Amino acid sequence: MTGLPGEGGPGPAGATGAAGPAGRDEAAVPRRLVVLRHAKSARPEGVPDRDRPLAARGERDAPAAGRALAAAVGPPGLVLCSTAVRARRTWELAAAEWDAPPPVRYESRLYAAGVPGLLAVVREVPAEVGTLLLVGHNPGLADLVLALAGDGADDLLDRVRTKFPTSAVAVLTWHGTAWSDLAPGTALLTSVTVPRGPAR
Repeated sequence: MTGLPGEGGPGPAGATGAAGPAGRDEAAVPRRLVVLRHAKSARPEGVPDRDRPLAARGERDAPAAGRALAAAVGPPGLVLCSTAVRARRTWELAAAEWDAPPPVRYESRLYAAGVPGLLAVVREVPAEVGTLLLVGHNPGLADLVLALAGDGADDLLDRVRTKFPTSAVAVLTWHGTAWSDLAPGTALLTSVTVPRGPAR
């Protein structure tokens, strides 16, 4: 995993808090939104989409995502996870890689949500949370990353446009006084990685 900033890492050029384009408000602080797409799921016949379990590969990849997040991002202040079985299981396996798993809130609105719905949930997060981890689904997560990122390091935006596969992790940094400040085009996409477990 490369390019993951610390909590005090730089925000995107031109991103602003309450101060507007001329500069950031003194109360604006660096924040991170970490986006994790659920691991690869199975498609058992007769099982509703919301109840689909992880496939064998997903069971291997989810812990790898947890290890990568624990090593490079550290524990977030809050995790928001879709209530779909495949997302909950992804988080369960990923969280086991932390010595002390961060607090999690299971949120039904994240299932099948588009950008407006995802943003509505994120904007409700308490201001004291500096790093937020969102565990959910495509195409909503990829669309959210592309909508929020006013810029991206290297070719990261092109990579997300091309494919944001299962277990993919994207890290966005921005400055704001509260999560309610988060708006399209105000973040910097600093990292995209796809952790994979051992092949069998």
